[in-house]
This record gives sequence, structure tokens and C-alpha cells, in this order.
Amino acid sequence: MEKLHIEGSAKTPFVSFDSGSGILELRGRSIPENSIEFFQPLIDWVDEYGVSPKAATQVDMKLEYFNTSSSKCILDLFKRLEKINDNGVQVKINWYFETDDEDMEEAGEDYAAIVGLDFNIVEIDEI
Repeated sequence: MEKLHIEGSAKTPFVSFDSGSGILELRGRSIPENSIEFFQPLIDWVDEYGVSPKAATQVDMKLEYFNTSSSKCILDLFKRLEKINDNGVQVKINWYFETDDEDMEEAGEDYAAIVGLDFNIVEIDEI
């Protein structure tokens, strides 16, 4: 399975999904013109990955900001990962937020409450 690599921009996050290591990373800002169009390849990749995933999958979410439409797409992504987790694969989400960014901390807590995944909410100095 091919790695999914998308360079970040002012409006879209950097994406690195590596089936070989089982590490998926999103980093930066997510305010695309069309969130569904941007996130669909990520969701499709996760669906394909779910056919033969690693025994443990790590998702590193290092977003400094995302808009409302991105939040729905992120939830969709987490729900796909939840299905993989339900099939016996350990999926762990590392949700990073910058010190004093209570909105991003709360967003991570909200996602953790919605989906049945192992969430690790981590405070860092800078994303």
C-alpha cells in the first residue's frame, strides 16, 4: 500500500499516512475551501489500510486550527479508525495542543468523548 503524503499549505494540513509503520500524522491548519474534497482521499486511504492494518496504529494530530467543516471530516476519519480498532487493532490518537490553547485542548477532549479510541491529549510549546 502506498504512503499518503500531502504537503501542507496555508489552508490545508501536512499529511503523512504510512501503512508500513502504522503512523498517521496531520499537522498544521485545516481550513480548506472544500473540506470533504480534501479529506476524502484520507478517509479512502484509512478504509484501504483497514483491510490489512498494523497490529498497532498511531495517529498524531498536531493541528493549530481547524474550521467547522474540517471538524466533521476529522470525526469521520476517527470513526473509520474506530472500526479498525473494533477489529482488534490498537488505534491510539495523540492529540497535541499548544500551551494555553484551551479551544484545541477541549476539541481533543470532545473527540475523545465521542469515539471509542485511546486518546492521549498532549500539551506542547509549539506545533
